[in-house]
Amino acid sequence: MSTLTIVLLVILAVLIIAVVALYFVGRKAQKKQEEQQAQIDAMKQTVSMLIIDKKRMKIKDAGLPQMVLEQTPKWLRGSKLPVVKAKVGPQIMSLICEEKIFDSVPVKKEVKAVVSGIYITDVKGLHGKPIVKEQKKKSKFKQLVERAQEKAGAKPLRK
Repeated sequence: MSTLTIVLLVILAVLIIAVVALYFVGRKAQKKQEEQQAQIDAMKQTVSMLIIDKKRMKIKDAGLPQMVLEQTPKWLRGSKLPVVKAKVGPQIMSLICEEKIFDSVPVKKEVKAVVSGIYITDVKGLHGKPIVKEQKKKSKFKQLVERAQEKAGAKPLRK
């Protein structure tokens, strides 16, 4: 066999081993995430709160309890996460918000939020209305691209 064939076979073997390893690591991470989600669902409760401020900030700057900082891995302490400062009853608290609802959380409004510990999982308006986030105005170029995609059939038509 030529050296090129041997090199390609070795690279192929390494890639196959890497894919198999990632598959098993991914399954383990998925199981762990499902267990954590079950714990969050078991502990959730609906709370009325006044949202004072919301920001993406580092864990150490967020004003979270010391126990939370100690439990976070060192390599994650520098990462930014969505933090909401809210008045719950007479107490002002810093809470971690779920990434997918962070943009829809209104500032300086009273809301009913589903909270699990210090983690906000869902936000509704004061009277049970879902909060819709404001849509940003699209640039002319993006509008033209959308129209072209609609005409080409790549995107569903607007209603």
